[in-house]
Amino acid sequence: MFLLYWGGVLVLAIVPFLSRQEAMPAILPALAGGERSQCDPPGFPDPQLYESAPPWLIPWEADPPQELKRLLQETGAYRVVGAFRTTLLHPLLEEEHNIAEAARYLQGKVIPPGQVFSTLRAIGPFTAERGYRDGPSYVGHRVVPSLGGGVCKISTTLYNAVILAGLQVVERNPHGMPVPYVPPGRDATIAWGALDFRFKNSQPMPLVLWAQHRDRTLTIAIYGAYDPPQISWHHEIVGIVPSKDVRLPNPLLPKGEERRIGDQIPGFTVRSWVTEKWPGLPAETRFLGIDHYRPLAGIVEYGP
Repeated sequence: MFLLYWGGVLVLAIVPFLSRQEAMPAILPALAGGERSQCDPPGFPDPQLYESAPPWLIPWEADPPQELKRLLQETGAYRVVGAFRTTLLHPLLEEEHNIAEAARYLQGKVIPPGQVFSTLRAIGPFTAERGYRDGPSYVGHRVVPSLGGGVCKISTTLYNAVILAGLQVVERNPHGMPVPYVPPGRDATIAWGALDFRFKNSQPMPLVLWAQHRDRTLTIAIYGAYDPPQISWHHEIVGIVPSKDVRLPNPLLPKGEERRIGDQIPGFTVRSWVTEKWPGLPAETRFLGIDHYRPLAGIVEYGP
C-alpha cells in the first residue's frame, strides 16, 4: 500500500510487492535519444508516441494564432528553442478534455529572465469552475474518476520540452508507476499542494509557452531568442521488478468467464542523463537522476 500521484490527484494505491528474492536486477544497454531497442523490457511505450517536435510537426506553426504572434513580437522570442509532443492512444473518461483545458491555460505564458515557472500555478487548481472534468486516477487496482485526472501529461510533455531547450529544472517528480506515453525517466507528475514541475528561465530574454491538444496528441513549444543546444537522451535500466496478475470477481460476468482489463507493467529503476551540446562549446553530460517505478499489476476479472 502506498500513496500515488496520478493526474494531479493524490490517491491510495494497493499493488502487490515482490520480495527481494523475486526481484530481477538487470543492466540493459543505454538508450540514446529516447529510442527503443530490441532490448527494451515490456511496458516501454512505442517511440512513435513521443518525440521532439520540429517546426513542421507543430500544428499551429503554419498559421500561428494572433495572440502568439503578438507575444513573440513583443518579447523578441523569435524561434522555437524546445518542443515536444506526446500521444495517448487510449484516453479514459474526460482525460482528453482535461489535457486540452490545461493546454489552454498554458498558452501565452511569458516567463521573464530569471523567473521560476510553476506548472501548478499555471494550470491549477483542478476544479469544475476552471473547466476540469472527471478524468482517470488509480485507486487500488481500479481507475476511478477525479477532477482534473490526466493533466500530468502536461507536466511530462513540458519537462521534455524544457530539457530540449537547455533550461534549468528546479523541481521534477516521477510517477509512482510507469506512464503509457513516455519511457521511465522522462515523466513528471504533479499534485495540487504536494508536487509541482518547475523550471527557471536561465536565459537573458523572455520565454513564451504555447500548447495545443488535438487528435489525442499534446504539443508544447517554448519560444526564445537564443540558439538551443543539441540534446541526446540516455536511459539505463538498472533494475526490473516483474509484475503479477490480480484476479477480481465481477458479478456481471457469467460463471467461469474471464476478462482481462489491464496488462502487467513491470517496475523499473532508471538512471537518466542527457548529452548537451551548445553552439561553439564542447558536449557535456547532464545527469537527470535515478527514478524508481513500482510494478503495475495486471487485472483479470472473472465471473464468480
